[in-house]
Amino acid sequence: MKAKSIFLGVAAMCGAAFEMDACTGISLTAKDGSFIMARTIEWAKTRMNNKMVIIPIGKEFSSYTPTGVNGVTYTAKYGVVGLCVENPHFIAEGLNTAGLSCGLFFFPKYGSYLPYDPRHNKKTLADLQANEWILTQFANVEEVKRGIKDIRITAVEEGVALHWRIADSSGKQIVMEIIDGEVKFYDNPVGVLTNAPGFEWHLSNLSNYVNLFPGTAPSWNIGEYKVEPIGSSSGMLGLPGDATPVSRFIRAAFFKATAPVLDTAEETVMQSFHLLNSFDIPLAIEHNKGAKLPYMPSATQWTSSIDLTHLKVYYHTAYNINIRCIDLKSIDFNKVQYQEHPLDKENRQPVEMIVIK
Repeated sequence: MKAKSIFLGVAAMCGAAFEMDACTGISLTAKDGSFIMARTIEWAKTRMNNKMVIIPIGKEFSSYTPTGVNGVTYTAKYGVVGLCVENPHFIAEGLNTAGLSCGLFFFPKYGSYLPYDPRHNKKTLADLQANEWILTQFANVEEVKRGIKDIRITAVEEGVALHWRIADSSGKQIVMEIIDGEVKFYDNPVGVLTNAPGFEWHLSNLSNYVNLFPGTAPSWNIGEYKVEPIGSSSGMLGLPGDATPVSRFIRAAFFKATAPVLDTAEETVMQSFHLLNSFDIPLAIEHNKGAKLPYMPSATQWTSSIDLTHLKVYYHTAYNINIRCIDLKSIDFNKVQYQEHPLDKENRQPVEMIVIK
């Protein structure tokens, strides 16, 4: 595959700089300890070739590099279910049989890898294949942190960069960023990730919204005039509502922090979809006035929720908001064949007709 066609997968991942980088990720924990990682995928230019991939134990891989399929080779130690864009090797979000989850997020202008050097091809890994490599090789976050030291991640298209969120079934979650060729790991105390700027900057920026709180603001007097809230949730007045990565990070952090803790994994998965529904991107806001819009329902092309505790991958798409589930425990990864399937069998929303007699 040529580098140019590989770049199409990057652009489709979370939008390109000239369109929008609008992926939003959150995590939730149920009262029973179940750990959930959920996220959206955006791309406003065209309908993506969204797929699900099943990776059996023992499957062999070679990574792309800017000069071909001649990078690091690896064999799957764990079975994987991945949700992909454009190419089955480009897993945007996935889960393995050890309960490790990993997701890619677009990171323009801030991420920067080591320069590609063909002399190091045997340990060179394409950024778009990092999830495939991580999920097939490691069981937990600490193993990933140790293993990445022996790898040189490179972009197949100059100037394009990603960052990653990685979590395991213990509830441990980190953000991985590569800046000036140096791999940096950050614990994720808020359980949220969007795009640029860097993760530490987003955490610092939360302090600009220290005045926000759930519920209704108290009334107070200006002179003899009593100022009262107009409606409910006035404590959140000032929460940014635009679709920039900075505003989405703030909104996601406050929505997650104020969400009630539910009893079970399934309830929490459904809650994650409801929370992320508020991050659906209306298609037209990503295009200048008068631009020709593609024919699709939303710039948010799919949303996933992964239950790391019970090894289940849930998703819905812009074309079909019915939630579907893949249970990894129902798959024999020692016998199943490597396979890929479209996320939607047809691009059409099923409608249940209610018959009244």
